[in-house]
Amino acid sequence: MSHNPRLWEQHCCLPLLPTADLAELTRYPTGSYLSVNIGYSPHSTRDSLELVTQFRRDALTDGRFRLVHSIEDAWPETPTEETDATLALAFDLEDSGPLEGDLDNVELFYELGLRSLGPSYNYRNAAGCGCLDAEDTGLTGYGRELIRKLNEVGVFADGSHCSRRTGLDISETTSVPMIYSHSNFAAVWAHPRNIGDDQAKACAATGGVIGINGVGIFLGHNEVQARAERIEAMADHIVYGAELVGIEHIGVSSDFSFDADEFNQAIAADPSNFSADYTRYGPLQWVPPEDLLGVSNVPGLNQVLAARGLSEADRAAVFGGNFARVARQVWRD
Repeated sequence: MSHNPRLWEQHCCLPLLPTADLAELTRYPTGSYLSVNIGYSPHSTRDSLELVTQFRRDALTDGRFRLVHSIEDAWPETPTEETDATLALAFDLEDSGPLEGDLDNVELFYELGLRSLGPSYNYRNAAGCGCLDAEDTGLTGYGRELIRKLNEVGVFADGSHCSRRTGLDISETTSVPMIYSHSNFAAVWAHPRNIGDDQAKACAATGGVIGINGVGIFLGHNEVQARAERIEAMADHIVYGAELVGIEHIGVSSDFSFDADEFNQAIAADPSNFSADYTRYGPLQWVPPEDLLGVSNVPGLNQVLAARGLSEADRAAVFGGNFARVARQVWRD
């Protein structure tokens, strides 16, 4: 079996509660980098600050994590015994709502470990449109100011969950590489959350990276896919993206939800952040870390990509080297 490279997980989700069990993240192998969500459209500044403060406190108490201040914390060029034995932990916001319109909050969250932010989550807000909006007017003036602020502070500008025009506007506005932290390709599977070839090419033109996620409804027919088939579907999107924009612009960002049951219950109870088209294939299913990394009873993504003919160097780039490269260009420290 192919040996797994280090993993850069650009987006995963714990329950958005201060009581979330950070130890769940140790299902990832040590040496990995993890970006954990700390809020989206329903959350206030206070909500997200309380979450990130508690997550940081729990990480320090646990002892198996290292909080990310610099790229060397996240992805050292020369790993040490300490970095190989711990998980690098940073944070992301899936919507600009938790900033409450105050761009100075970008700096505040950055100091607490925020390294990625998306302007909008599925629907229009003060910054721009989402992937489920019927009318797509792209970034607002405030949204363009937000992108410039993210560039200045050193935070990834993230197009995932944004509308097509908003994503294209991010690529036009940013002065450094942008990312789609956890987005798949609409040409492979036509879902409103997946991105068009034009978005992918525009992202790559900035030097950016598209992270392929492991969510069944974004990979293909959610209800008929076995676990191994979802890994194969992830490989389909990776190979397509590599042919479209080059392997150097493709990464892995599983979007795994450690609160899967609660998340599906929340969608059922309040579908306002989604749509019938979004969830038409039933409850969301994810590729868990164990399946992704091939430590369960299904072939892992690295093994599947090797069978597809990707070299060891290309697989290492997809598993983390590409995101690390753009972080060195974007992050301030």
